[in-house]
Amino acid sequence: MKYINKKQKIVLIIIISIITLGISYYTYTVKSNEKLNIETQNLEVEENEVEKNSVGENKEKAEEIDKIVVHVSGAVNKEGVFELAQNSRIVDAIELAGGVTENAYMKDINLASFLEDGMKIYIPTKEEAEKQEESTSYVSSNTTANSGSNKKTNTSNKNYKININTANIEELDTLPGIGEATANKIVNYRNENGKFKSIEEIKEVSGIGDSKYEQIKDLIEI
Repeated sequence: MKYINKKQKIVLIIIISIITLGISYYTYTVKSNEKLNIETQNLEVEENEVEKNSVGENKEKAEEIDKIVVHVSGAVNKEGVFELAQNSRIVDAIELAGGVTENAYMKDINLASFLEDGMKIYIPTKEEAEKQEESTSYVSSNTTANSGSNKKTNTSNKNYKININTANIEELDTLPGIGEATANKIVNYRNENGKFKSIEEIKEVSGIGDSKYEQIKDLIEI
């Protein structure tokens, strides 16, 4: 049997030490990489959760901002206050209100008009529309009889007011200083911007200034 000399022992010990150190380093590196991968994955999961929560919160806030609230009443199946998306139209609000009743008068309702937050939409009945027409016809004939050829001379003596949110062109034309062209502008303004919120808003219509408003302010209502 051959014996290993001292020099060979030293070399063998060095080789074994190197192998041991190599194995230890490799094991440490692998475990460190696994730990790093796990921590990275956990961090990514946490970031994804935070991002999802942030997106969800932002989406909810955006949805809240994009909502408007309107009040629908009159000849509809379900009167009430309804929440809709911005840029919704009158037809959408009426649909939420269950649609109109058989007795609804829709001739002067522009279903394509855009809604505004806080707006009230009133759908009149046919009876209400007939009463309005009868009142207007009575006053118009009265005015004609009293004023001769000028139907607007004695308008200030009328004991009624014209609703600028529901009146048609012929009715608006009975107001002093309001011709057919201006009456048409009033209807167009109403269709584009929704119903007047105050009688003073009629001054926003092209052709109606302070002086003309003074002539008609006591004869109109909303």
